[in-house]
Amino acid sequence: MKRFFAIAVMLMAVASFALAQNSVSAYTTLEEPLAKALFTQFEAETGIKVSFVRLSGGEAIARMEAEKANPQASIWVGGVGLDHITAKQKGLTSVYKSRAAGKTAAEYKDKDGYWVGLYVGPLTFVTNTQRAKELGITPPKSWADLLKPEYKGLIRMANPNTSGTAYNVITTLRYVYKGDEQKVFDYLKKLDVNMDQYTRSGSAPGKSVAIGEIPIAIGYAHDQVKLRVEGAPIEIHAPSEGTGYELASMSLVAGGKDVVNAKKLYDWILSSPNAQAKFVEYYLVLVASGSATHPQALSIKQLKTVKQDFSWDGDTINRERLLKRWTDEIGSKR
Repeated sequence: MKRFFAIAVMLMAVASFALAQNSVSAYTTLEEPLAKALFTQFEAETGIKVSFVRLSGGEAIARMEAEKANPQASIWVGGVGLDHITAKQKGLTSVYKSRAAGKTAAEYKDKDGYWVGLYVGPLTFVTNTQRAKELGITPPKSWADLLKPEYKGLIRMANPNTSGTAYNVITTLRYVYKGDEQKVFDYLKKLDVNMDQYTRSGSAPGKSVAIGEIPIAIGYAHDQVKLRVEGAPIEIHAPSEGTGYELASMSLVAGGKDVVNAKKLYDWILSSPNAQAKFVEYYLVLVASGSATHPQALSIKQLKTVKQDFSWDGDTINRERLLKRWTDEIGSKR
């Protein structure tokens, strides 16, 4: 009996080890349906299961920082590139110069190999046309428009402390105002008067607009295009003064336990035609040369954009200073 029990325990240990060898834990800032489709395709092709947790960019950084002594994930897929720069500076990610990144131009990846860009997406305004008609308002088409008194309490965006999307709004305005941060915060305080609420996730406000819960939101174009294609009565406009954009990226988590499988997933996302097809299905504009593009996707090449300095925007000192000021002067006042 004892011998049988010992054999059973040994078999369970072997099975557990085998399972561990064929799995990888991930954090992702991709929309959950895309993440699930992407990781399911990876498992079908490789036999490696991805256990993932969906987090906003700020949450991913906070989680990795809290787990730094004992990382619970080995790869972070998606999320605004500025967050990946911050994670690099905090020592939360590690170097991996994948051969599969050869089709990605130098401007879209870290020179030291800490992160690689996946796709770009511009900041845009989305308006529910039915609600706008009911309220007698017109869709905003500029940053200046958002301050109109008729929009009081009718706009929604994310909280920059938890969302890379919202932090990108702050950095974009900094370029619009040519580096004058006082003007940026004067603007943000006026915008706050028209703000309904600040959400945790950057894509949440657009979803609320799609169902008519709120008439106007600020977010990324690809999320909004998806809602429009699905039938939501919405209009999408990029601010006429110039808009910023995200470079959604991918990094390996420093000290991750599943580093071998994490690298396999990293390489697969960059090189597999099936992986690329999943991104295109969600109207994302990939940065790797030769990538396909969905005909309804909105590219930054079609819009007036500000000239962003990703290194400055993602710098930990700059980021923490801007976020502290937003919290002190705006967030804490609500």
